[in-house]
Amino acid sequence: MTRTVSLITLAFFISVPLWLKDPYLLNALITTGIFIIGAMSMNLLLGFTGQLSLGHIAFFGIGAYVSALTSLGYDVPIYGDFHIVHTPWPPIAGFALAVVISGFCGYLVGKLSFRVRGAYFVIVTISFAEVVRLVALNWVELTQGPLALTNIPSITIGLPYLGYLTLKTKLQNYYLVLAVAAVSYFLISRLVHSHYGRAMRGLMENETLAVSVGIDVTKALTLTAVISAAIAGAAGSLYAHYIRIIDPEVFAFISTVTMVIMVVSGGKGSLAGPVVGGVIFGLLPVLLRPIMAPEAQWITYGLVLIAILFVLPRGIVPALAPKLGFGRPQTRPKPVVMTERTAEEHA
Repeated sequence: MTRTVSLITLAFFISVPLWLKDPYLLNALITTGIFIIGAMSMNLLLGFTGQLSLGHIAFFGIGAYVSALTSLGYDVPIYGDFHIVHTPWPPIAGFALAVVISGFCGYLVGKLSFRVRGAYFVIVTISFAEVVRLVALNWVELTQGPLALTNIPSITIGLPYLGYLTLKTKLQNYYLVLAVAAVSYFLISRLVHSHYGRAMRGLMENETLAVSVGIDVTKALTLTAVISAAIAGAAGSLYAHYIRIIDPEVFAFISTVTMVIMVVSGGKGSLAGPVVGGVIFGLLPVLLRPIMAPEAQWITYGLVLIAILFVLPRGIVPALAPKLGFGRPQTRPKPVVMTERTAEEHA
């Protein structure tokens, strides 16, 4: 997506609350936007390094729980009379900690799992997500287990000369999610167009050649995993403070599948792909709900997905962007030509 198209798209989303007065649809846009942020973070791994992480929802859930617990506080018994007590902090601090801790978990998982490839990597990521879910389910003293964490406070932002603004309304949360999505899009765009981005694409195209010219595979993939996990953690934090109640179902595998659908249908490896795919498959169930029975909704959902992938196997954005004059598709970039100079830059 060119800069002009990106700005027009951003302006369109900014204008939506001005003419969309239905609170139900605005709520759907907010939750869809949160999952689009998660899908963008997944696309950074899947689309630009070729690594499929089916445990990506773990970072989303970690961000949600870290942010919620930071803003709620806790008193956890460890051994005997020894307790760990945390008094509530402002929700914005919880958001920041969610980003940092999710990124750190991404670093740990990346260091361990990027030593394997293919199906082994997928199994490691799924196992990590399941372990985190079981911890959230069984550590009742900290997470309340299946009883859920409730009354999570809304995010409060300090404004110069205006005091503090608590983002409680749907309109306020809509613009908060839009702002985080725009910043995430910008950061991912800067990364994939940097020398690290060229290294990532080089690894996806021909890992053996990339290694032979000096690219540190583990370093490049781990950096990608850290940024991807941090963005997913930010999405999880937004989700917790908007919904204001979370339980271990936040780690549900179907959420990862939803993100994969958004990425693949929109076009993996294209910056705009998760946005387009997210809008379609995030809002499609909402639009079908008033006119179809639940069974028919899921059948239609599946048929639309199959039709898109059958007609546009590379995804919507890579297939249509060149025809609309928006530039070349990014799904399969040209192989990186390695010279001595570029090898030094990538190493």
